[in-house]
Amino acid sequence: MSDLILSVEEADITIGGKPLFEDLTFHIHSGAKIALVGRNGAGKTTLMNVITGARDLDGGTRWTLAGVKIGYMQQQITPLPGQTVLDFVFSGMGRALEEWEKTYKVEMVLEPLDLTITDRMDVLSGGQMRRAALARALVEEPDILLLDEPTNHMDLEIIRWLENYLKNYPGAVVCVSHDRAFLAAMTDRVFWLDRGSLRVSPKGFADFENWSREMLEQEARALRNREVKVGQELAWANRGVKARVKRNVRRVSQAREAAALLEKDKAAFRRITSRVSLPPPTKEESSQNIAEFINAGKSFHDPKTGRDLVVLDRFNMRIRRGDRFGIMGRNGSGKSTFLKMLTGEMAPDSGKVKRNKEQHFAYFDQARTALDPDKTLQENLCPPGADHLNVRGKMRHVCGYLKDFLFDPQDAWRKASTLSGGQQNRLMLARVLADPGTFLILDEPTNDLDMDTLDMLEDVLNAYEGTLFIVSHDRDFLDRTVEKLLVFEGQGQIEGIIGNYSDYLIYKEKQGMEAAQDDVAPPSGKNASTKPQAAGEKDKEPIRMTYKLKYELEQLPDKIAALEQELATLKESLSDPDLYGRDADLFHDLSRRLPQAEEMLAEAENRWLELEEMRMQAEG
Repeated sequence: MSDLILSVEEADITIGGKPLFEDLTFHIHSGAKIALVGRNGAGKTTLMNVITGARDLDGGTRWTLAGVKIGYMQQQITPLPGQTVLDFVFSGMGRALEEWEKTYKVEMVLEPLDLTITDRMDVLSGGQMRRAALARALVEEPDILLLDEPTNHMDLEIIRWLENYLKNYPGAVVCVSHDRAFLAAMTDRVFWLDRGSLRVSPKGFADFENWSREMLEQEARALRNREVKVGQELAWANRGVKARVKRNVRRVSQAREAAALLEKDKAAFRRITSRVSLPPPTKEESSQNIAEFINAGKSFHDPKTGRDLVVLDRFNMRIRRGDRFGIMGRNGSGKSTFLKMLTGEMAPDSGKVKRNKEQHFAYFDQARTALDPDKTLQENLCPPGADHLNVRGKMRHVCGYLKDFLFDPQDAWRKASTLSGGQQNRLMLARVLADPGTFLILDEPTNDLDMDTLDMLEDVLNAYEGTLFIVSHDRDFLDRTVEKLLVFEGQGQIEGIIGNYSDYLIYKEKQGMEAAQDDVAPPSGKNASTKPQAAGEKDKEPIRMTYKLKYELEQLPDKIAALEQELATLKESLSDPDLYGRDADLFHDLSRRLPQAEEMLAEAENRWLELEEMRMQAEG
């Protein structure tokens, strides 16, 4: 066992006059990689604050080894005016860094997180801001690193890099995340917050499902045994006893107290093991083909770079009733645009998108724009003035329906603005799943959800018989819910896979391309050289063409042909002796463009030769 660096023993914590934890005990050892899991509201944030010391205990003791440094990934950031990413990331360091140290940390942390160090913090997107907060926590290198949903709004390549970084991180890590695959890859134990107590699994999250199932099965057996015993005591009490016998009166009272406690514990157990069922959709007589993209093209002009960002390029796809697609890709690669074109909210620039008019779309928006923060949960779910809502043709009372989504019935009269991010996501899911229609689209539904809600959502989606599209970076969630993948690589490059995320990885490996691999694998070993090897030396590691390079090579002949045609047109126009007299501005424009086109053609031809040589080496 590694060295103990933090310990909390027999701690009591009360919030709003109600006990959240009683007799809480846990220990953190140097180098431990801990997954902290529990339902929303179970106390994960409070426990994090106990670890940092920001939350005082109402009873018990907290001890830390002298000199231990604790770091926490910031959730709320208020950037200083003009502050750059570089300044923000290093502003939390307790000591001045040498220039080589800064350079090293930039290369180790900032570059893999896809951050531009000169960008100003006040113009970053929400996802970039989270990555900057993560970078700051990582470069501080604390002895205990606390991470709260570090993978939210991150691309898969960054998530996989972070997994490897944390596995090799020398300090202890306590991580809250809904990403099962991420937790399974980097943790070696689990803290499970369950109904006011903390249970510790000595194995990582990869074993958590089996371990927690065993714990609940043991609890179910214990409840059944208690039920038999309490039933016997109540049967005796109900036969009637002489009131003057104090011993008998006390026994009757104890039996009824035990019965009340049993019912309370059984209700809590039912809540922790509850699932939502979704009635099957009404069958339709419509065609099996419900949507089709035909040579669809879409692009946007980026004013920052002056270039066109291609989302779809002569894209063809047929969607059939009952298809279950997962959609992955980098932020900004076009996933949301694709969905808007699918639903008819946005039109293609070229080609067309055909939709079956009988389809009823239900859309989960990760921005939760459909929720009114000033309205109560009841008002967000029910028609005005009503306390019942139509759930797939069956009228349900709002309190009972909210219980399906792990809310307390009393929450029905709370304003949506008072909910946490995870609770707002649950409310949004409740709203969408009340009428999921024939075509359900979920855009990052797993953000901020706890494991129990994820299990519930997976069960609901697996019972859903309509057409399903899910945008997610959560690999485990995709493995459990979809049968096909669309992977958006950027610049109109979309790869279709039959299967789930695990199948996609196998496909990539067969292609000789791991998802996080560089474009060309460099020679390995510290003495690796780019010089040709002499006869008898060990063969060099073979060059392998990635999908991106193959795609670039395939596109270059068309690009070269287009440039050659443009050059021919430019030269023909400029050969007209009367052009300058007719249109001097056009003459100057064509004169400026000619050398640019010639340079672009030379670069394209050289790139084609380079890639063609690489292809021949890879195949030979």
